[in-house]
Amino acid sequence: MHPAFSVVFFTTATGAGYGLLALLGLLGGLGYIPADFWLGFVGMGLALGLIAAGLLSSTGHLGRPERAWRAFSQWRSSWLSREGVASVATFVPACMFGIGWVFLGRNGGWVAIAGLLAAAGAVTTVCTTGMIYASLKPIAQWHSRYTLPAYLIFAAMTGSVLANALLQGFKLGSTAVLICALLATLIGWGWKLATWRYNDRLEIPTTANTATGLAGGSVRSIEWPHTEENYLLKEMGFRIARKHSAKLRRIAQGLAFIAPAVLLAVAFALPWPFVAIASALAAMSQLAGMLVERWLFFAEAKHTVTLYYGRE
Repeated sequence: MHPAFSVVFFTTATGAGYGLLALLGLLGGLGYIPADFWLGFVGMGLALGLIAAGLLSSTGHLGRPERAWRAFSQWRSSWLSREGVASVATFVPACMFGIGWVFLGRNGGWVAIAGLLAAAGAVTTVCTTGMIYASLKPIAQWHSRYTLPAYLIFAAMTGSVLANALLQGFKLGSTAVLICALLATLIGWGWKLATWRYNDRLEIPTTANTATGLAGGSVRSIEWPHTEENYLLKEMGFRIARKHSAKLRRIAQGLAFIAPAVLLAVAFALPWPFVAIASALAAMSQLAGMLVERWLFFAEAKHTVTLYYGRE
């Protein structure tokens, strides 16, 4: 019983990929980043590679991956379907932007329009991903005002840290991008702390009595509804000890927020290539930390259905 790694990797990789794509589309298309072939090739390759890897990993979470295409038909009512449609649609302007910026070496004009559309598509896709979880009323830890902004903040944070590492590696480091990466990391840390504080104080009014509609006594389960684990118990009924949760929270904070913030702050005073090394280490540490943070996001969530299994 544990959160599926495919979903943990999916949310981490696509968040970073879409964050980087949005920044490249904005800065590259509008000419704030030069149309350098290798910079664009590596940057777009990294962004689209993370997105593609994340999307492919998500299919491993399906019982019948060959039927994944059917999810696209439910876009009127399903945030999961809307995410799929938005993710595929974003590839169109992203590829157009990549062709113009990377291979043709152009800024402005239709390249800028394609870059802006790619950035808008990236933000839209991240929003749909966040709404998949924020819309789930049976999971109180997700159905809150913190979930959707967290997805947007973390995408901006990981995207800006990756963009800074990319620019520093090509000797095109920008103080503005470095400052944005540092500020986004600090904002992400503050938002995560606020989310944990909210969830730790969360009082869920639903009980076995209200879930079953029975009154006049204390309802309790004497046996499970079935004999084997099901999907909800495996992924939304995970029980993690408080001491392990506290330890993993410290690890997530250290890797995803504290270490990158320190490295980025130190980078202001470093010459090249040390500033590039510090920036790259900040990006790698943050991605590793976000894997832990995302694992906790799923592990600490509790689905109301667990009340039917005798859990409070």
